[in-house]
Amino acid sequence: MDSPDVGELTPPNRTLMGPGPSDVHPRVLRAMTTPLVGHLDPSFLDIMDEVQELLRYTFRTDNTWTIPVSGTGSASMEAAYGNLVEPGDTVLVPTNGYFGGRKAEMAERAGGDVVTVDAPWGEPLRPEDVAAAFDEHQPDVFGFVHAETSTGALQPDVPELTAIAHEHDAYVIADVVTSLGGVELRVDEWDIDVAYSAAQKCLSAPPGASPLTLNDRAMNKILDRDQSPRSWYLDLSLLEGYWGDDRSYHHTAPITSVYALREALRLVAEEGIENRWERHRETAGAIKAGVEGMGLELNPEDDYWLPSLNAVRVPAGVTDGEVIDYLLSEYDIEIAGGLGDLSGDIFRIGCMGHSCRPDNVAFLMTAFADALETLGADVDADAGIAAMRDVL
Repeated sequence: MDSPDVGELTPPNRTLMGPGPSDVHPRVLRAMTTPLVGHLDPSFLDIMDEVQELLRYTFRTDNTWTIPVSGTGSASMEAAYGNLVEPGDTVLVPTNGYFGGRKAEMAERAGGDVVTVDAPWGEPLRPEDVAAAFDEHQPDVFGFVHAETSTGALQPDVPELTAIAHEHDAYVIADVVTSLGGVELRVDEWDIDVAYSAAQKCLSAPPGASPLTLNDRAMNKILDRDQSPRSWYLDLSLLEGYWGDDRSYHHTAPITSVYALREALRLVAEEGIENRWERHRETAGAIKAGVEGMGLELNPEDDYWLPSLNAVRVPAGVTDGEVIDYLLSEYDIEIAGGLGDLSGDIFRIGCMGHSCRPDNVAFLMTAFADALETLGADVDADAGIAAMRDVL
């Protein structure tokens, strides 16, 4: 067999304004070029401590059990469900977005019995419906999505939801993949037992090391399991030995990804987490004003608007695919279409982390207006651009 003739790596230079990944800060890219050391090197053990402390700051928690899971956000999600859910546990999951279905599958694979609490796609869970589901099913574990990437809806009333669960002695798992570092999140104050996220959204690091935090109550349930979790790689009772005080070998950590996450979290701390939340609200507000000025609608109501992921209804006269392709081919801008029940109905426009900058928003909205006009949508492009500029 001849050796393959493969040229140099030359991917296009995109502006990433979709549901993730987001643009990576130059400092994070530079951090990935620093010298590689071993995963048990004393210098790397110090870096691990720093990453954990920075994650606690970003999650707004004092949880000891706060680590980056080796893998993408789905790995931290599976670590949460695969460890906390034991065979025979009843697990309550939502049906109001694509990722509720993924939670259900992971819970089932962990041996859980899945029941659901319903809400339309694009709407949050209502506390009264969650309370009714608890009264009916008495679940052991309750999972919800704080920022639903598939619908652009933010879940309000989180403390009320966690209170309902804890009144029934259940554990709460929060999906904060599209909110950590970009939308207000207070793990301790809101009494969340487990929260998991990803690096490539509002933190603006490459995927590969995904944040996870658990309080003592949740970790004690895991350590007291009768059966080991089905995944050895994601077994938190074993990972505790590596990320805890012992620093004993479990697997080779993705060292370069940890470097990147550390630098991304340093940027969060330097900006200040509350300032960062405000920047996302203000900058994404220009996208919201711009699309509404054009005559378009966002999928969720204003009360549930998610600044980090703007779900915009596709107007008559165009399809989502042709607009997405136009932006990619003519402007090197990435946005995405809908998933599941909203496939073909919405554009998903991210405004996360390093992508959440006024110059990016101005570039995106100008290109978006051009794409819609060129392809025949009935929009008022000038009004949209003016509204966007007024906010910026």
